[in-house]
Amino acid sequence: MDNVYPNQAVLISTRGNAEVMGKQVSKDNIMTAAWHCPLSFEPQLYGISIGKTRFSRKLIEDSKVFAVNFIPYDMKKQALYCGQASGADTDKFDKSGLTKEECEAIDCCKVGEAVAQLECEVIDSFEVGDYIFFVGKILKNTAKEAKKRLLYRGDGEFTSTS
Repeated sequence: MDNVYPNQAVLISTRGNAEVMGKQVSKDNIMTAAWHCPLSFEPQLYGISIGKTRFSRKLIEDSKVFAVNFIPYDMKKQALYCGQASGADTDKFDKSGLTKEECEAIDCCKVGEAVAQLECEVIDSFEVGDYIFFVGKILKNTAKEAKKRLLYRGDGEFTSTS
């Protein structure tokens, strides 16, 4: 599938219940994703594709919400880290130095450094091969400033918009 890149890299932020050391706790997480897309203007819908084995998938299935954080090119180091580390055993906000903020329309966190965010409530999901595709209804759409966006080229490589 190398011919589908580059795709805009985003950080998906999630919150949900997870088992940590035998206890159920509320956990925040962020993961990097390049497979996402707008789906509809009316209602406003956005889709994200998350691997079945990913910790974020479990959190989204538990909470039924997620935030899509559009990030600038200068955050490629954080994007790479958040795409490689597992949130099951680490606090990626803390380790990456990213700022955790509360969403306004959903019970979820978002990335403070993002140039735009979509706060989404899951209205549908379905299995697509080794991924789960989540359809989110956009409840809040926030844009801060125009900056060069981060694009994922595959194999851990990034580029930018012009």
